[in-house]
Amino acid sequence: MPSSYQETRELAAACLLRAVKFRGQREFPVAPPGSLAHHPRMIRDKSGKDPARLPKGVIAVAPPSFRRERALIKRGVWPVAGCDEAGRGPLAGPVVAAAVVLDPKRIPKGIDDSKRLTPERREELFEEICATASFAVAFASPARIDRDNILRASLWALARAVHALPDLPKHVFVDGRDRLDTSCDCEAVIGGDGLVLSIAAASIIAKVARDRLMCKLSEDCPGYGFESHKGYAVPEHLEALNRLGPTVHHRRLFAPVAAAREQHDAIAVAGRLVRTQSQIQTSVEVSDEV
Repeated sequence: MPSSYQETRELAAACLLRAVKFRGQREFPVAPPGSLAHHPRMIRDKSGKDPARLPKGVIAVAPPSFRRERALIKRGVWPVAGCDEAGRGPLAGPVVAAAVVLDPKRIPKGIDDSKRLTPERREELFEEICATASFAVAFASPARIDRDNILRASLWALARAVHALPDLPKHVFVDGRDRLDTSCDCEAVIGGDGLVLSIAAASIIAKVARDRLMCKLSEDCPGYGFESHKGYAVPEHLEALNRLGPTVHHRRLFAPVAAAREQHDAIAVAGRLVRTQSQIQTSVEVSDEV
């Protein structure tokens, strides 16, 4: 900055002289070719497709994390469990609930909501979780489901799984809206199997345990296809239900099962009536001959 009026005048005169010289030139000064070119990494490649971009209609979903469990551990709350169930929707088989306490130092990689995993990957993670974590499994039978309704039976099984853990947890996360009737703190997390890692682990244990059970039931009840659809209301199952009738493993109060039972009961009653009439007619004919 100029320190005096005289220095200011001298600086202004120098700038004016430089401007006059510039106007006298025939061409404006230009930068040498290539000096203003962009760096190759700063140029967007418009020819190829962005490899990081997902296909249209596909939404990226972050995997569940151990963040909530770790926050409780830092506060001295331990053990921390996650629990989930499998089998609310099927027409046959029990509801299976699982509770899992993950070891923070030995968490298997790839744990996710069981619905996002292939059956093969679920089986692999099932074995890894069983080998590194503390877990428990509980069942709510079709009879209990018919007696209590599916929601109450599921909550009962979830609470039973929590209490069956080797060490009762101080805090438990459960998937859904409803908290459990447990002696420890319980936090319900909507969509928890996709957010909380312990719940995701429990969803894998419950799903694999139930799938294996339904494969065993298929050996006792051939023709229903339990080994493929696991008791869900797919066309194959509905056709077999109408053809063969319900088994003891079906949930009697679920609408398709109740309809199939009424149909088969009506057929059975009609068959008894036909047999009774045939017997009466035979008795009358014998009496006439005598």
